[in-house]
Formats: sequence, C-alpha cells, structure tokens
Amino acid sequence: MDTTVTAAIYDSDTEHAVQTVDKAFERIAQTDELMSSYKNDSQLTILNENNRLEDPSEELLFVISRSTYYSNISNGAFDITIKPILDLWSGKFSPGGTYKPPSQEEIDTTLELVDYKKIVIEENTISTEPGMKIVLGGIAKGYAVDQAIGSLIDDGIESCFVDAGGDGRYIGVKPDGSSWTVGLQNPDKQGEFITVIQLENMAVATSGNYERYFSDAAKVSHISDPRTGYSSQGLISATVIAETTMDADALATTVFVLGEKEGLELIESLEDIECLIITSDKRILQSSGFTTYENTEI
Repeated sequence: MDTTVTAAIYDSDTEHAVQTVDKAFERIAQTDELMSSYKNDSQLTILNENNRLEDPSEELLFVISRSTYYSNISNGAFDITIKPILDLWSGKFSPGGTYKPPSQEEIDTTLELVDYKKIVIEENTISTEPGMKIVLGGIAKGYAVDQAIGSLIDDGIESCFVDAGGDGRYIGVKPDGSSWTVGLQNPDKQGEFITVIQLENMAVATSGNYERYFSDAAKVSHISDPRTGYSSQGLISATVIAETTMDADALATTVFVLGEKEGLELIESLEDIECLIITSDKRILQSSGFTTYENTEI
C-alpha cells in the first residue's frame, strides 16, 4: 500500500504474539493483493483494464459498496472513480510531462469519466463504463488496518494497535490501564504535535496535503476534488476519529475535500464521529465532541 505499517500487541506468550502479528500482516498483504493500483494482477487492476470483473472477492465488493455510502453522504466529495483525474495531473508533472497544470478542457473531458453512480454491481460482477478507473487509496488502507485488528482480536489479543501511514486503530488499554496516546502532527514542524488524543477501541486517520505532492515545485495536493478536477486547497489537514479505521480513513479524505464548513457539518451529522481540521490559514477547528479525546495533561 506504499506506506509503512506498524503493529504493537501485549501478550504473555511470546511465541503466540509472533504468530498473531504474522497473521495480521498476512491479512494486510491480502488486502493489498486485491486492491492495489500498482499490482498488475490485482482484482482492482483487472477491473480497471477491462471495466468489468467477474467473481470479485467479498472484500473488494464490500469496500466498493461501502465507498458509495461515503459518496452519497458527501454529495460526491468522496468518489473512488477519481483515478482518471489523478492520472491526468500526475502525468503533467511526471518526466515527459508539460510540468504545467492541465487545461480546463482536459479537466472537463476527464471529469466525464468520474462518477461513482456508474459503478454497477450485479450478479457477482462489478462493471464500470469504458475509460473509467477506480482507485481505493482513500479507503483501502483503513480497511486493511481493520482486517489486521480483526485478526488479532480473533486470536485473543485484547491490547494492541495497528497503524498504516497514520491511519491507526487502538484496541483495549495498555497493561497499566492507561489509554493509547496518539500525537497529531504539526504540519509546520516535523516531530511536534498540535494535540495529543487518548483512544480505547477507536480509530484515527489524517488526510493532508503536507506530506505528498506530485511535484515539489507545483505543490499540487494528492487529494483532488472529484467534483471539480482540481486539488483541494482549503485545508492543510483533516483528522477523523471513528470506531473503524475504514470510516476514519474515508471520512478524513471526505472532510479534506469538503472544507471547513461542509466538512464539520457532515461530521456533526454522524454519530460517534469527531474531527479536527487545520485550515489553509492555520486555524484549528474541532467538532463538538473532539475534546473528549484530548489529553490535556501532556
């Protein structure tokens, strides 16, 4: 999944601990094998090449189906069919490209291939229209973490966390009874935190434009608005706390695209979901219940 994955567990049996962690990482690898855009033989790649996939795995069906939920509640701000737009921008700022933004005409033409409503799931087949391509970068990582956590819980682990590139889920408490603590990075200063949160049986994910760019010179965010075809510029980052990492992952991307007003409104409309956003002018805004997770003693 083009990121670093970290897992930590507490277990009284070292051999059992090693086995459970190995199985958890196997679950993550299985998800990557199915849903990677970079693997030529993944089910997602086959779907994108043929605009049709027969007998997809239950996992891929679930993630794609769940993606439409996030699309619906955000009026299309989250849309896994955005890959043609991402490819258009990245091609411009890759070797051989113009190193200039695409024209409005190019964007408008490419946007015709972006529409989650044209994903059809029927009779154990997934199909899209010619030229359409799906990318699961805004949701598959969270799903993979949930799969790993599920594996650990199935193996009797009661205290653990799994983190994939900043998308983490935290189960139980530490042996001393304390909650898991997670620092939210200050975008301006590596290694500094803007706040510290405490989590038990919850997940957190952050989407931001300060870690990845297609080009350092262009400063183009890797998160684009599927409704306009342009990169999302209103926020520096969006952090979401939810019960599952998949929810946190997808909603962090969604809030980042929606911006401060619509993003906060969406989070306030959902139960047991909280968020913290940093605006482009460096204001820090929180949903109404976010402070319940903050550790004010650190």
